[in-house]
Amino acid sequence: MIITSQHNEKLKQIRKLARRRERDARGRFVAEGEDLVAAATAAGWEPLSLLAAADSGLAGEEVEARLLDGVSSLRSGTRTIGVYEERWARPAGPLCMALWGVGDPGNVGAILRSARAFGAASAVLGPGCADPFGPKAVRASMGAIFEVPVARIESIDELPGERVALVAGSGEVLAGPAGGELTLIVGAEREGLPAELVAAADRVAHIEIASESLNAAMAATVGLYELTRGHGAAWMTPGGCRT
Repeated sequence: MIITSQHNEKLKQIRKLARRRERDARGRFVAEGEDLVAAATAAGWEPLSLLAAADSGLAGEEVEARLLDGVSSLRSGTRTIGVYEERWARPAGPLCMALWGVGDPGNVGAILRSARAFGAASAVLGPGCADPFGPKAVRASMGAIFEVPVARIESIDELPGERVALVAGSGEVLAGPAGGELTLIVGAEREGLPAELVAAADRVAHIEIASESLNAAMAATVGLYELTRGHGAAWMTPGGCRT
């Protein structure tokens, strides 16, 4: 049976989640579009609900296309939307990517994408970070949210291995490949990392560049590349188990 009413409860739920600005009290989030839903399926995530535009041929409960467009934040011919339950893990190595005060959801999602690309075993969010399951972060992750275990912490002491604070123009030049378990910590673009966190890190490093600084997502990407350079497939961990 095709959903034909905009007052359908599933559509109301998706409309709210697709525009959410705060974490959903029940820990649900949306993946909009075929690529994200396919990524979730490939990673073994079962949707709480899955809607598909009528006559699209896609799996899910059929909805009139105009109604699906109406609840989507994309508003660009969205053909499928899935609702999923958040999953949170514990920080894990051998390579961990940590974010501190990264408040832009696009940057958070982009860093998750880089963490997946370079085989990070987990991505850890400290205080002040944007919601990784928010709509903008999920889209920017390009499906990495379903593959990279995500954790939340309050203290640097919870991070695994050697803790390397990435600070523009400070410490030694970041050079790889890394040896042993390591966490790379990246802060907000303007404020950077808090002084107390930098002081508590095992090592401070910077990326050699000609300008003053890099976008947070770009800094994380370059840092991960440097640390994994020469490791090859040995560092490429396929997601790992979430708890």
